[in-house]
Amino acid sequence: MKNMGFRWYGSKDDPITLQQIRQIPGTTQVVGALFDVPVGAVWPKEKIAALKKQVEDAGLKLEVIESVNIHDDIKIGLPTRDQYIENYKETIKNLAAYGIKVICYNFMPIFDWLRTDLHYQLPDGSNDMAFQQGKLKDNPQDIIDSVRNDSEGYVLPGWEPERLATIEKLFKAYADVDERKLRENMKYFLDAIIPTCESYGVRMAMHPDDPPRPLFGLPRVYKNATDMRIIEGMHESPYNGFTICTGSLGENPTNNVPEIIREFVKKDRAPFIHARNIKFINAQGDFHESAHLSSEGSLDMYEIMKALYDTGFDGYIRPDHGRMIWGEQGRPGYGLYDRALGITYLNGLWEAITKDHQ
Repeated sequence: MKNMGFRWYGSKDDPITLQQIRQIPGTTQVVGALFDVPVGAVWPKEKIAALKKQVEDAGLKLEVIESVNIHDDIKIGLPTRDQYIENYKETIKNLAAYGIKVICYNFMPIFDWLRTDLHYQLPDGSNDMAFQQGKLKDNPQDIIDSVRNDSEGYVLPGWEPERLATIEKLFKAYADVDERKLRENMKYFLDAIIPTCESYGVRMAMHPDDPPRPLFGLPRVYKNATDMRIIEGMHESPYNGFTICTGSLGENPTNNVPEIIREFVKKDRAPFIHARNIKFINAQGDFHESAHLSSEGSLDMYEIMKALYDTGFDGYIRPDHGRMIWGEQGRPGYGLYDRALGITYLNGLWEAITKDHQ
């Protein structure tokens, strides 16, 4: 696949180097971000330029950003949201000036993603992340403390300590934001930024809720294909698109991920794919993440890749959360070795499918 990428957290906060990423066969893209810019602030051109140069000097491309996070005032719908939206539009313009084509973002209140175990032990001796509803305590502070204690010293995306330090205040701020209100606030945001995206050639790619279910009473608006159709209708434009994360959507066993791909890639509404597998632990939908192979999880990765091929997908794709294997220490879910194996597997499937159709 020509636009296979690898998420990277930067030279200051990622033990994986660009040189190592460059050596993964078939990998051409780095999916990057600026992690030292406060949420809601404009991304400075000089910092974007420095990141781009660093990536290109390593022989790779930087065309996808994950993520330009959205300030809570926008999601809550506070009067201050307009200034944060203007800042977001300036960031879009600045990213476009340096060749960025896609911004992956989410509209999840408070928690960008949630797991109850960052080091779930597998029979082969590796470990990965897991979600078990029964382990989720009523007090969200418990899960915050658990993630902080088990993150190997890394700041995990969406779990920035300065933000979570005000968790009580955040929950109070979201108290009156139900699913309907969150959708209204999202439409307000999209109506404001999509004309800028169209003018500057940057596509928005919304990431699914992870896991795709309400948690701690917080609303969720991207759980399934029905939600995607609603979001699509909020602002009709190919620049209002989706990141189809096969693992996040697949965490709901009623979601048919290949069918979702066939519908939205065919309509050119999915410029970015996160391809990963998960394994259900029980009938209640508890799961752990797994190696990418179909045989290791509950998702049919062959059918997922075939759906991408059949719909003419030519966007950006990356492997997602992997196991920690071979004694590697690092940011949970984001080790080098298992994600590199994932890329090799996904590219192998793509080659086989392509040759089968020649």
